[in-house]
Amino acid sequence: MDGLIFGLKDVYFSYLGKFPALCGIDIKISKGQKVSVIGANGSGKSTLLQMLDGLIFADKGEVSFRGVEIDEKIFYDPEFSRDFRRRVGFVFQNPDTQLFCPTVKEDIIFGPLQLGLEKSEIVKRLEMLVESLGIQGLLERPPHQLSVGEKRKVAIASTLIINPDVLILDEPTAGLDPLTTRHIIDLLIDENTAGKTIITSTHDLHIVREMSDVVYVFGMDKRIVKFGRAEDILNDTALLAANNLVHIHSHRHKDKMHAHPHLHIEHHNDSV
Repeated sequence: MDGLIFGLKDVYFSYLGKFPALCGIDIKISKGQKVSVIGANGSGKSTLLQMLDGLIFADKGEVSFRGVEIDEKIFYDPEFSRDFRRRVGFVFQNPDTQLFCPTVKEDIIFGPLQLGLEKSEIVKRLEMLVESLGIQGLLERPPHQLSVGEKRKVAIASTLIINPDVLILDEPTAGLDPLTTRHIIDLLIDENTAGKTIITSTHDLHIVREMSDVVYVFGMDKRIVKFGRAEDILNDTALLAANNLVHIHSHRHKDKMHAHPHLHIEHHNDSV
């Protein structure tokens, strides 16, 4: 996993110049890594991913992509912008943000058409993804008529068809049933095995162990409070509880109330 893909050094960002979202962030992401960013809602996870995708830019600090510092000005260079968009794919937390064409098929092929891929190559990739994701029956349907799980599959397909080197996914399993979650996680692991760098934001601890070589924990102060191996992070229940990543359950025992963290790491799926 040699080769630095993203490097962030002392990065700050605030909305409207007065609402802090990232404070002093240092992150290094190497080629072929699986990286997860976990934290409660509002801790800065989505802001970080948007910055990695070149949708917003640091107020202070340095963000680099493959050794090149990225800011708003560099995307004015059409050659750099096109190369970046070919190499980096982003799946939004809300699929409706990503799906806007009259049909699913048009949504999936929109990206590669804009990037100038050959139509024969687009057809080949489309056929492969349709089979892999099991969405053949959805191609002529309007995206707004799909279920949440179907929309998420289509959003992922519209990103994978570009065949990016880096996949950035914001809460890819939010609101999904266990079987659909399993299907998507298996697909992403296969993409990583094929060499892609996978960056996932989530507060779903069920998927962290499989989806992470490195885990970054964000606190509500918009800073990284800890990073390390998935096993070490998931076993630190005090850290998880302090950052609102586990439920605190209370119960009565001998007329006294007791509180303890409740952590589910593994999925239980009776339908599989």
